[in-house]
Amino acid sequence: MTLILTNRFKRAYQKLPKEVQEKVKKTLKYLDADPRHPALRVHPIRGTKGIFEARVDRKYRLSFEFSSDTLILRNVDNHDDCLKSP
Repeated sequence: MTLILTNRFKRAYQKLPKEVQEKVKKTLKYLDADPRHPALRVHPIRGTKGIFEARVDRKYRLSFEFSSDTLILRNVDNHDDCLKSP
């Protein structure tokens, strides 16, 4: 599967602490291999159409959307901020 990182995702990723960046990398590996991996706890974001969230850890989430065989990574941030602006 192809992963596309939006500029917004890249900027948000750069602002994260280094240890969280490492967790995001691990999450992206899981997403690439199997977006339905149980550790990711992927589910649609309420109030959006076609945008999903995946768990990075207890505090952080990332949002993405599917486009055929491509995942478009939209945002990564703490849970509440990520879901306010997926």
